[in-house]
Amino acid sequence: MKKLKSLTIFFPFFNDEGTVVHAISNAYRYGRMASKKLEVIAIHGGRSRDKTLDEIKKQKKKHPDLVIIDKTNNWERYAVIKYGFQKAKGEWIFYTDGDLQYSLRDLQKLIIKQQKTHVDVVNGYRKQRSDSALRIIGGAVYRKLTKLIFKLPIDDLECDFRLIRRAALLKIKFESHNASILLELIKKLELNGAGFSEVLVNHYTRRYGYSTYGLMSLLKEKLLGDIKVWYSLKKMYKI
Repeated sequence: MKKLKSLTIFFPFFNDEGTVVHAISNAYRYGRMASKKLEVIAIHGGRSRDKTLDEIKKQKKKHPDLVIIDKTNNWERYAVIKYGFQKAKGEWIFYTDGDLQYSLRDLQKLIIKQQKTHVDVVNGYRKQRSDSALRIIGGAVYRKLTKLIFKLPIDDLECDFRLIRRAALLKIKFESHNASILLELIKKLELNGAGFSEVLVNHYTRRYGYSTYGLMSLLKEKLLGDIKVWYSLKKMYKI
C-alpha cells in the first residue's frame, strides 16, 4: 500500500462516551500509516446523554490538531455527516461511525482497492452483520429494495465505512436532513460520474451504548426521506 498524499478521517459521535478515545487514537494510528498528511475530525452529532463532548475535548488536549465540529443542537440526525464532508481538506476522505462497529485496521483494504482500481469511492460491505436479528432482516430488505429501485452501484448502502475522493464530493450539494443522506450521497456521486468499488470489511457488536434508531423509526425515516430523494433526483438529473 502506497501512502495517500492527504487524508481526512472523521467520525460522527453521539452518546459514544465509551468509544471516543479508542476511535480517535486509532484514527491517528492508522491514518498516519496510510497517509503523508492527516486530518482528523470529530463531530459531536447531538445532545448526548453522556459525556461524549467532554471526551472529545480531552482528546483535543492530547491531539492539538484534532478538529472538533460541535453540533450539539443537531436536528438533522445522521445527516450531520455532511458537515464532516464540508470541513474536510484531505484529497481523500474516510468516515465511519463513532460506535466502533468497524475497525480502522480495515482502512488499508479500502486504500489498496482504490490503488488497484483507481475509482473515486471504495465502500465497505458486510458479509456478516453483528446486530439484532430484526435489524439484520430489516436491513437486508431495505438493502435489496434500494439497490433494485435506485440501481445503486454498491450492494451495502448502510455500511458506513467509506473512502471518497474529495474532488468527487465537491460536485454534489446535499439536500437531505435525515438518514436518507446515505442514498443521496451514493446516487449523486454516481450521477456525477464517480467510479465505485467494494471491499469486504468486518462488523462487530457495539462496545458501548446502543443505537438511538429503533428499527421501525429508522425504516419510517428512510422511507419518507428516500421518496424525497427520488423526486429531487428526478428533477435535478432528469432520471
